[in-house]
Amino acid sequence: MRFYCFLLTICLLCHIPAWSQKQTKLRVVVLAELHEQHRPYVDAAKIWLHQLATDSSLTIDYIENPDSITDDFLSRYQLFIQLNFPPYGWSDQAKAAFEKYITTGSGGWVGVHHATLLGDFNGYTMWPWFSQFMGDIRFTGYIADFAAADVKVEETRHPCMKNVPKTFHITKDEWYTYSVSPRKNVRVLASVNENSYNPNSTIKMGDHPVVWTNEHVKARNIYIFMGHDPALFTNQAYTTLLRNAIFWAASKVQK
Repeated sequence: MRFYCFLLTICLLCHIPAWSQKQTKLRVVVLAELHEQHRPYVDAAKIWLHQLATDSSLTIDYIENPDSITDDFLSRYQLFIQLNFPPYGWSDQAKAAFEKYITTGSGGWVGVHHATLLGDFNGYTMWPWFSQFMGDIRFTGYIADFAAADVKVEETRHPCMKNVPKTFHITKDEWYTYSVSPRKNVRVLASVNENSYNPNSTIKMGDHPVVWTNEHVKARNIYIFMGHDPALFTNQAYTTLLRNAIFWAASKVQK
């Protein structure tokens, strides 16, 4: 009798994953910009993210504006991805909920490319907290005609840089410049070699970080500048970095 009870228990346990796996999946929300200039990258990112979710323990929801962002809304997610959506045009309610989410470590954050378009744009003034979150910077310019460049990893032992080459090539991006380097306020993980710009450009910063994390907040967070060209999703170094960033940031709290 005990043997049959044991078999019954095993059979029941074998059926648990069908529902329990859904409960234990990481929930991710993606705030995606769909304006024409960034739509091709975002469309490619969605395809890549769908495959990542299929292969991994992720469920992903998309929103196209920050209007729905509240404390209750964000409490459903372990990770917030700001996929090229700029830091302006957010309501006071959305700003307050997002700031709380990051400062209290309620969830993690991955920001890509346009997420550092900090300044006064389209009738909106700069979001001071977000500027400080990104290292107390303001956007000043970019290479409008694009340039290829080499990115140098500075923190090879950081989890986000696992299996990422020490130097990797980006064939096309705008290479934003800022009022100051964020380095003194953030932990820089990678920077662009401005001497490798092809074609060469006079639009340079000197010290030019392109991947960094702010360790002064509780949430794990990472900003990755590269994110304009959809061909980035054929770049293994880039996709490795982005995959690492997602799973590292989803573990929420800085350690």
